[in-house]
Amino acid sequence: MKKLLAFTCLLVVFACKKEPKPIILPKPVAVEAPVLHECYQGVLGKDTITMNLELKGNEVTSGQLRYNFFEKDDNQGELTGLIVGDTLKAAYTFMSEGAATVREVAFLKKGKNYLEGYGEVVDDNHGNVSFKDTRTLKFDSTHVLKKNNCQ
Repeated sequence: MKKLLAFTCLLVVFACKKEPKPIILPKPVAVEAPVLHECYQGVLGKDTITMNLELKGNEVTSGQLRYNFFEKDDNQGELTGLIVGDTLKAAYTFMSEGAATVREVAFLKKGKNYLEGYGEVVDDNHGNVSFKDTRTLKFDSTHVLKKNNCQ
């Protein structure tokens, strides 16, 4: 019995002196978000707004925005930005009267459609126009850009 007790104590001592094996966790696998193409159009009387987006996750990696106004100058340009919650916030870069302009735009997602946001803006007189306070934007339900098939 004494031998069994001594043997058990030796096993415990040697077992306690073992270096613990480090725990190796698997490395996270980077999941690539698929690139989605979405297109929208709003017809407001004789005016048309067209928006084409290339989305990767919540990022608008590339896009086109075109305002075709009846009896006014059209403008068309590039769109890049982020979707934060249910709102697309982007920079719209276009040519106006021969000069490059960057204007901040916002669109609220309602179902499959977007409503364009309007609010007080600040012009820095160097081609940059931004909203004074995005928290006070109004989203007009008469200016709906409906999702359609990309052509």
